[in-house]
Amino acid sequence: MRKEVQMSIKMESELRDRFMSVAASTHRPAAQIVRELMRAFIARQELPNADTIKAIEAVERGEFTTYETTEELYKKLKI
Repeated sequence: MRKEVQMSIKMESELRDRFMSVAASTHRPAAQIVRELMRAFIARQELPNADTIKAIEAVERGEFTTYETTEELYKKLKI
C-alpha cells in the first residue's frame, strides 16, 4: 500500500489561480496533474538516451500525432 503525503509549494497567486482554472476546465484534479508533471520530470532525468529525450520533446511540441500525451509515449517506450 502506498503512503500518501502532503506537499506545499510556494508560487505566485496568479500562477496558482490560472493553473486551478485550467485544471477545472479539463475536469481533472489539480493534484493529479501535478503528480503527472512530477512523474514526467523524473522520467526525463532518468531517461536512458538522447534519442528517447528527442522523441518525448517532439511529442510535447505536437510533432507526432500517434501519441496524444507524454504518458502514452512513456507507455509505448515502457518507461
